[in-house]
Amino acid sequence: MPTVVRMRKPTTEGGPDRLVALSDGVFAIAITLLVLDIQVPQGLDSEEFHEALGDVLPNLGAYAISLAVLAGFWRDHRAIFHRVRLVDADVIRLTVLGLGLAALLPFPTALVSEYGDERTAVVIYAAAVASLGAVHLALAVVVARRPWLHGDAEPLRNEFLYAVDLAATVAVFVVSIPLALLVGPAATWSWLALVPVKVWLGRKEHAAEAG
Repeated sequence: MPTVVRMRKPTTEGGPDRLVALSDGVFAIAITLLVLDIQVPQGLDSEEFHEALGDVLPNLGAYAISLAVLAGFWRDHRAIFHRVRLVDADVIRLTVLGLGLAALLPFPTALVSEYGDERTAVVIYAAAVASLGAVHLALAVVVARRPWLHGDAEPLRNEFLYAVDLAATVAVFVVSIPLALLVGPAATWSWLALVPVKVWLGRKEHAAEAG
């Protein structure tokens, strides 16, 4: 007697609206928390004021880097969910994990701003960003490979470029971890390799949208 194989219907958890709203809120809070360490003490004389102002510069640099990182991941997250009509348990788990890492980013940012000459601080920061990027990349792959989550939405023309963007970010920060162990804080300069990559990908994305 032939065996009848039944295809199990994929289980979904409803629409993505609440998940996207939660993500927007967490990214906004994480960006806000970045500025908490940027302050100049009160009651300083002129010499102390200028000295304190100079001490704030590393904090501003770390803030600028983390702001760009979080803004980029928020943009990629929005792009991933652009054509998602339903979410499942895996999408929820990966999203929550990514949000947890995004909310954690102010901590390694503070480490880099206060202890930027310590290679351990650079390693922790690079690992945090690489982990966040890896989770977003996994989320993009899961969503792309599950067409039942898309409904009748048309695929994005530049979906592949978003994945390349995430992969490039992960690769650069992962490579900077052993580099930091070898050469110390100078490894942070390797992060600048992302600038031409992002510019090139941005041009490609605009061309894809225009086409």
